[in-house]
Amino acid sequence: MRSHPDHLPERQQRELERVRDILLAGFEAAKHSGGGANSGWRRGGQVLKIILFGSYARTDWVDEPENGYLSDFDLLIVVNHEKLTNIADYWWTSEDQILRDPGVGRMVNLIVHDMQDVNDALRRGEYFWSDIVRDGIALYEIPGHPFASPKPITAQDAFVMAERHFAETLPAIDRALRTADLQAAEGLEQLGWRKDVAFSLHQAVERAYACFLLVHTFYFPRSHNIKFLRSLAEDVDTGLVEAWPRENRFDRRRFELLKRAYVEARYSDQYDASVEDLEWLMARARRLRDLVADLCGLRIAALKAKADLG
Repeated sequence: MRSHPDHLPERQQRELERVRDILLAGFEAAKHSGGGANSGWRRGGQVLKIILFGSYARTDWVDEPENGYLSDFDLLIVVNHEKLTNIADYWWTSEDQILRDPGVGRMVNLIVHDMQDVNDALRRGEYFWSDIVRDGIALYEIPGHPFASPKPITAQDAFVMAERHFAETLPAIDRALRTADLQAAEGLEQLGWRKDVAFSLHQAVERAYACFLLVHTFYFPRSHNIKFLRSLAEDVDTGLVEAWPRENRFDRRRFELLKRAYVEARYSDQYDASVEDLEWLMARARRLRDLVADLCGLRIAALKAKADLG
């Protein structure tokens, strides 16, 4: 694993340094605040690694802000205790600070896991983690905490896992879309039904990305942020970009409206999506579902052929 993103332009390198410093300082502040600050696991809590992965760790990032296409920074934070992975307790303040920081020019996505969790996944041969070990760049690490050696998964086991994930998750997408159809049929002239439709469409999109990522990488983060999930999935296969046009600011606004629906469509009096917004989002969610189904089908067929199962 490399230890410096020297293949990146200086601007992105400075941004990553800024993000790293915010994360480390924010973690230390969170660790010493609130109840339980004197508990042994919390007092001895450490960030063991901060790793850049995804397109910026490779060489295929996109930097076209004028067209709405701008790759995110994807970071894995590895800590020494499972309780330190709690986003609300230890990482939310840092995420918010990074989001508002004028010195950081793109979205930053975080996944937080403890070392044992990561090493167990590596021993299972899960592609997501093996790719991070292969391509990732350590922006910060404490010596003496190596990752386990990735264990290659057999082609047959990979096929069985992918097929199982597909059989479980594709129907879940269809249920959410069907729910949105039934809610819309009740009458989109009513705000309450429009909000219900928006939430159901959010669930359909979240489940579509879960389906894709589980089939292709055997990993799905604990996140309801569909913009983050979209970034992870499109990083695996750019064919998914087609689902969400983003050259037009109105289309970008509609995706953001859907992203907000997970919380605001249920709890905010101010949230509203117009009939036109919902019709567009429904069409895009269905297109995403079909793309996911096709790409997962191709993935499973390739794994089956590799396993020589006929």
